[in-house]
Amino acid sequence: MALRGVLRLGEVAIRVLDMAEARQHYGDRMGLHEVMEDAKGQVYYKAWDEHDHHSIVLRQTDRAGMDYFAFKVFDDATLDSLEKRIKAFGLAVEHIDAGVYPKSGRRIQCVLPSGHTMQLYAHKEQIGNSLGYRNPGTTPDEGVIRGFRINRLDHALLGGINIDENAKFFTEVLDFNMSEKLIDHDSGATLVVFLSCSIKPHDIAFVLQPEANKFHHVSFLLESAHDVIKAADMIGKYRIPVDVGPNRHGITRGATIYYYDPSGNRNEVFAEGYIYYPDTPTIVWDTSELGNAVFAQDNVVRASFLEVLT
Repeated sequence: MALRGVLRLGEVAIRVLDMAEARQHYGDRMGLHEVMEDAKGQVYYKAWDEHDHHSIVLRQTDRAGMDYFAFKVFDDATLDSLEKRIKAFGLAVEHIDAGVYPKSGRRIQCVLPSGHTMQLYAHKEQIGNSLGYRNPGTTPDEGVIRGFRINRLDHALLGGINIDENAKFFTEVLDFNMSEKLIDHDSGATLVVFLSCSIKPHDIAFVLQPEANKFHHVSFLLESAHDVIKAADMIGKYRIPVDVGPNRHGITRGATIYYYDPSGNRNEVFAEGYIYYPDTPTIVWDTSELGNAVFAQDNVVRASFLEVLT
């Protein structure tokens, strides 16, 4: 397979206000698998079809939001190469020794022009998806897939300043491609950028905000749009606060529902969308079609979706 370099979004660290409520939400309701609690009380989760030890980290504090996000890269040589390119771009790089983050090899960390903390790592302990690696079959034992039936961590949308500079960093340094962007119809100013390192419409996105280092949402992949509806049934059953009911994005063409964890952090369950290849020209939307770009089934832009970030 040709995919090398940066592989995928591998980890998002979320701040929560009450760990007991967060555990019920992410574990009991959403159906992520809790894999450990560390000595600091941080709790680690994975989706059933992820092989790495964890992809979500929860930390209890007095302010909701995101501590950092991390991408997994192909190998240590890739990590070394990207460190040189990050420094050449003008960003300071911090080294994090193996084992500082549980089950993880060494990492490098930098602060993006948007104010977000990003880490890169090549190694994390793999514990599998319960199917095994020889004659695995197609379906795990009963109870492994539960809750919202989440397959894996998919992407994150982050809010901040200097998102054009972020886009330059991801495309020129990390070899991402800009799959889509939203611009202001009158001024042409960039409002949102969607960046892919894979065949997905986006692996990370940034929305322009007046404040640096804001968290819009973390998204989890489901099997189908039907599963999005079934997840919405459970969201209603458990009275989980909803931001946007089942809909479809014009941008990315993904089926979606947005809802909040008990701390006010926005989550998304997401399915479908198109297959992206690097030779596809960037799709440009402008604010004259904002409703269709954001929520194509009813063409209604919710104020909360634009204004609520943690």
